[in-house]
Amino acid sequence: MSSETYAAVRQTAVWCYRGGSISAEPRINDRIRVPEVRLVGPSGEQVGIVPLAKALELAQEYDLDLVEVAANARPPVCKLMDYGKFKYESAMKAREARKNQAHTVIKEMKLRPKIDPHDYDTKKGHVVRFLKQGDKVKITIMFRGREQSRPELGYRLLQRLATDVEDLGFIESNPKQDGRNMIMVLGPHKKKTEAMAEAREAQAARKAEAKANPGRSQNAAEEGVAESAPAEAESAETPAEASAEA
Repeated sequence: MSSETYAAVRQTAVWCYRGGSISAEPRINDRIRVPEVRLVGPSGEQVGIVPLAKALELAQEYDLDLVEVAANARPPVCKLMDYGKFKYESAMKAREARKNQAHTVIKEMKLRPKIDPHDYDTKKGHVVRFLKQGDKVKITIMFRGREQSRPELGYRLLQRLATDVEDLGFIESNPKQDGRNMIMVLGPHKKKTEAMAEAREAQAARKAEAKANPGRSQNAAEEGVAESAPAEAESAETPAEASAEA
């Protein structure tokens, strides 16, 4: 390493240590400081090695930017492109990737060993909803007092729940005692990304249906009124018929 290169590296390291940062943005147009570049055309065609001045002249001729895409190559590779449009499209792609990114979420549902049938159905409905969304569910059975001496009640309840939702999930972690609680983890058969994609498709289908049939709800309401009218007329005629029979 030459003394000049060493000095430049040392200066950069000191600058970063003092709170500076190295920009991730590529060099464009006049910021490119090399005598020649390997030029790539707007459509991806290889132009070849040309002087920097010639590359800048071509960029001005095409009304595009000269962007350094491979700074470590010798000579550096530059491409003619609309840099503003490129940055916008890259930002949109990154945003879409974050939107489709699946985060593993563990939901929790707590039950009592002697849970009421109605409460059980309600809790099971929540578990079904979580599994359909592609989330894991941690089921906790809470024991109190003398219930702690009968852990089989909690085990049977967990097995019953796992059987009821076996079409949507599986037992990822078998029931185990944890102090006064018994815990089991259910995992979804469907991946989070698949669940998100299906939810978006269903939402798009509902919007399309609503757009295609904007007066559907209004017609349904009118039909409901029309159906109720004969019933009211019939109920109004009934007393008259009864009085006639009398």
